[in-house]
Amino acid sequence: MQSYLIHLIRHGLTDGNLEGRYIGSTDISLCEQGKELLKEQKKQHPYPAAQVCYSSPMHRCLQTAKILYPELTPQVITDFRETDFGEWENKTAAQLAKEDPDFAAWMEGGKQVTPPGGENGGWFMQRTCAAFEHMVDGMLRQDIHSAAAILHGGSMMAILAAYGLPRAQFYDWMTQPGCGYSLRITPGLWMRSMVAEVYETIPPREEQTQQEQTERVVLDVAREAASRAYSKEEKEHAGENKVQSSYKE
Repeated sequence: MQSYLIHLIRHGLTDGNLEGRYIGSTDISLCEQGKELLKEQKKQHPYPAAQVCYSSPMHRCLQTAKILYPELTPQVITDFRETDFGEWENKTAAQLAKEDPDFAAWMEGGKQVTPPGGENGGWFMQRTCAAFEHMVDGMLRQDIHSAAAILHGGSMMAILAAYGLPRAQFYDWMTQPGCGYSLRITPGLWMRSMVAEVYETIPPREEQTQQEQTERVVLDVAREAASRAYSKEEKEHAGENKVQSSYKE
């Protein structure tokens, strides 16, 4: 049975990234450095071919799609937008550590914390995963065998933590702007267990610089450890624990 390829790519660099600010619902653009870096990355490491390009509705993602896949008109998926950080929006970690004691708990992951006036993490995961399931189902129905999805760092990590094989935790999937992962969807396995094989990085391992390769090795070790820690029982019930799609046409 033929497989389906999905290339998840994080949007390019913004001023918010450079300044270390939490940018979620704020619809900022790529900075000039971000645009140039994407163009340079595209020259050095050609991005995977795709029949269709999907994108978050945020301007920074749409700009990235235009640079990387100028021949494709992005199909906007509203629920691929980044989480809303509420009162933490546009602030740095240093500011928040001083202003809000809950921020440290949120960073440590020791308890469930919702940014004041922001989006609950569980709801963010639910809407993002529901949108991804809807996208995959649409590809299967329309016989689209390759697609690029331009996303935010949080959206990409949510999808990979939920569906990616090998198994790894949310933050293990962190990647740099303009980089990402290629997934292979096998229809039978998707229908049965809703998992996707992560088969390559973007850019590919063999084309990465020494620094990129070093970062990649660190991530690979973390993912391998997470895979070993993922018990047999959890594997057997992985499909049962997936977020059920409530995305409507």
